[in-house]
Amino acid sequence: MPRLLLICSAFLLLSAALPQKKKVIFFGDSITNAGVKPDGYITQMKAMLPDYDLIGAGIGGNKVYDLYLRMEKDVLEKKPDIVVIYIGVNDVWHKATHGTGTDLPKFEGFYRALIKKIQANGAKVVLCTPAVIGEKKNGDNEQDADLDKFSASIRKISQETNLPLCDLRKLFQDYNLEHNKENVEKGILTTDRVHLNKTGNELVAKALSSIIGKL
Repeated sequence: MPRLLLICSAFLLLSAALPQKKKVIFFGDSITNAGVKPDGYITQMKAMLPDYDLIGAGIGGNKVYDLYLRMEKDVLEKKPDIVVIYIGVNDVWHKATHGTGTDLPKFEGFYRALIKKIQANGAKVVLCTPAVIGEKKNGDNEQDADLDKFSASIRKISQETNLPLCDLRKLFQDYNLEHNKENVEKGILTTDRVHLNKTGNELVAKALSSIIGKL
């Protein structure tokens, strides 16, 4: 028995001495929920960030206020070191598809409240602009104007709060400008104008990992 206790004590001491992985929670909607699938951006990032524990917390259909309402259980109780906020597509998209959505002033208010509460719990925050609702060149998709306004709002919040920004809106626009020669509405980086295909997931994974790896 003493020998067993000695072994257990040694194991506990060794475990305590090992560096702990930083816990990263990706907080968002169905795009984030799909990120944990085999080709998803969160799954791809595990090879890029081996010293980080990457956790998806995405729920389909979520808007910014849904994130605020479930933040305590799905994020704060898990004591993350870093939280990536990737939201906004449904706040814009659902105005046309469901007759709902979120007005920009309300979106900004909830977004800032998310940041404030996450930071108050000791975690770092990474912001993301919503990428696309349709992959045609900018201005040719029905909701480009709204999406640009919401993305501009997140950029402004990033500057005012001095938080790192993964500008997926600009990244996807630039990629499609170069690669979407036929000006198609989907199939370059998305499967359905919104949700990411393998290439889209890879683009997000590389962009986010370059930011998170420095935190």
